[in-house]
Amino acid sequence: MRVFFDTSVIVAASVADHPHHSRAWPVLQRAAMGKDQGFVGAHSIAETYAALTRVPVVPRIHPSEAGRIVRDNVLRVCSVVPADSAQYLEALATVQEKGLPGAKIYDALLLACAARSGAERVYTFNLGDFRELASVDMQARIAAP
Repeated sequence: MRVFFDTSVIVAASVADHPHHSRAWPVLQRAAMGKDQGFVGAHSIAETYAALTRVPVVPRIHPSEAGRIVRDNVLRVCSVVPADSAQYLEALATVQEKGLPGAKIYDALLLACAARSGAERVYTFNLGDFRELASVDMQARIAAP
């Protein structure tokens, strides 16, 4: 199955103390083992690094460790779907048409990348925003691990 991972799932899978780790780790491992074909939006590379270096765990995740986690848990496991100007414009149109402010544009951008990847499943812990932003066709593909 072609699966697209939102940053929220990647971060949860990458931090053993995260409350959703036990749900996120198995779906990422399925991609790592080749049982599923994993995809992430290019934006999630930066977003995952930023989140990992700010997660309130003790000890904090050092930037060099966060970089290693991104390489091991994202780049080694998933194909990266870059967003071109068409995906950015699609995301902008989506949030503009729905009158949505702020950071929801990043979720819309990831959904555009998920559609571009041909994902059969989009894993996220941000179900409400993703379903609000998704096309009718994509809504049925969105799930939490």
